[in-house]
Amino acid sequence: MFIKVTKSGPRRYVQVVEAYRDDAGRPKQRTVATLGRLDQMGDSLKSMHDGLSRILGIGLCPESGNGTVAFDSSRNLGDIWVLTELWKQLGLDRLRHVLRQRTRHRIDLEALLRIMVLHRLCDADSKLGTLRWLQTVSLPDITLATVGHQQLLRTMDTLVEHQDIIDTVLADAVRPLVNEDLSVVFYDMTTIRADGLSQQDGDVRQFGMSKDGGIARQFMLGLVQTAEGIPLYHEVFDGNTAEVSTLRRSLQKVLERFRIKRVIAVADRGLLSLDNLQALQSIALPGGQPLEFILAVPGRRYSEFAASLDAFNVAVAKCDDAEVVKALSWQDLRLVVAHDRQRAHEQGATRDAKIAQLEQQAARWVGKLDAQDAGQRNRGRKLSDGGARAKFYHEVCEAHLRRIIRVDLTSELFTYDIDQKALDHARAMDGKLLLVTNAPDLTPEEVVARYKSLADIERGFKVLKSEIEIGPVYHRLPQRIRAHAMVCFIALVLQRVMRARLRAHPVEDVVSPERALSILRRIQTHRAVLPGNKPVTGISTIDAQQLAILKSLRVAKPAARQPYANL
Repeated sequence: MFIKVTKSGPRRYVQVVEAYRDDAGRPKQRTVATLGRLDQMGDSLKSMHDGLSRILGIGLCPESGNGTVAFDSSRNLGDIWVLTELWKQLGLDRLRHVLRQRTRHRIDLEALLRIMVLHRLCDADSKLGTLRWLQTVSLPDITLATVGHQQLLRTMDTLVEHQDIIDTVLADAVRPLVNEDLSVVFYDMTTIRADGLSQQDGDVRQFGMSKDGGIARQFMLGLVQTAEGIPLYHEVFDGNTAEVSTLRRSLQKVLERFRIKRVIAVADRGLLSLDNLQALQSIALPGGQPLEFILAVPGRRYSEFAASLDAFNVAVAKCDDAEVVKALSWQDLRLVVAHDRQRAHEQGATRDAKIAQLEQQAARWVGKLDAQDAGQRNRGRKLSDGGARAKFYHEVCEAHLRRIIRVDLTSELFTYDIDQKALDHARAMDGKLLLVTNAPDLTPEEVVARYKSLADIERGFKVLKSEIEIGPVYHRLPQRIRAHAMVCFIALVLQRVMRARLRAHPVEDVVSPERALSILRRIQTHRAVLPGNKPVTGISTIDAQQLAILKSLRVAKPAARQPYANL
């Protein structure tokens, strides 16, 4: 028997109908009972449904004791959904087609690459950690049945084998975000620690001076970025490579991929020397135009500009402005000098406090030495002039005051002196930023503003090292290290696109992509199995803040009925 709705004129009736076969074996139906008019039954239909459910034990809660409901573990969806949509909006899903044409792999290389990139942004861990992470998330637009460790490694090898096509697709994705009329390009390098003691052919892991301090086995990562914070290009170099030798190669790669009419390279203090300046000035763009650059003068070379800055210091003394910026001439280039009065006061106060503290320590040691010479006995180990001299010299060096506090290392007695000329010179240089540029049409204020934006690429390295966790690297093969760097670079592109959209349309209490992803991660998929019924799947309720983030990122809400892969 079954319930059937029949029509009679404009009215509809609910009937209980029985199916049977007549004597000739033909299927027939007969009405067992008419329950009433559908428009008049109202709550009675629900009451009948509930009564039948109680009789049959359908839809009962576990605590009733008459049936059970099975719940699967919830899986994160919101962060994966947003990153997948951004991946598609940038056109990175094209890799599925192009990689399938270029390779003979039967596995979906684009899907595996996307999994590794999304994993770096959502829960950075090792490749084995990726497999554990997959057990906690739902994946949109993934047709893979399973993912294995060897599949991930094979995908990494393919990335390096076909890096040209990967770079082309990445350039196409980033190109709409780049201002091709005037692109201020920021270039910097950082060191990434690498683990392991083995040696491979063409190994990029070399011992060198780490930017985190000390000597370490490492490789170097060069990064080119726009003034808006969009990564353009990356490259892996040996861990003992000189920075200036990488600049020409990286910029030429960028110019080949992006039709930029004018490039102003902005680099940090470590790239400046007379030889480096000559090398930079020899770089020519397509069309014969020289490369324009803005470089900061290292503090250790400020003394070379003392004579040039005399007139500037006089102008600063007569001016009450909080910041003074002027352009001077130096070796056929422009020397832009910026003086921040507040910064100068802070630097001078910090130095004076260090000098005073060191002088107090020296006075205590001198007093103890004099007391010992007078025959006075003190508790503890006896102090010698040589010991006091060595300790004091070490502390002076630690305070970076060796040029101002002169410790006499040749005297038998512990003596030191304050070099007043060096101290006056240091005070004259407090609060100053010296920039060298060959850009003829930028005002001094524009030159300073361009250089100060270099801090953004440092934040990019911070994201790579903290949120994306590019290092330490445990791969030993050079191609795997390069592939790991590429995965992290693509993750940085997605992170910066998120940041740009969140800045354009801010959301309250959401100050970073990491914060946005943590909030979206609370959007989860759920699956329950009711007794006698098929499994029921759904998505948790999306609150107002999550809706605001989705709108800011220009991403639609995840569809409740869309199939999501659980690996």
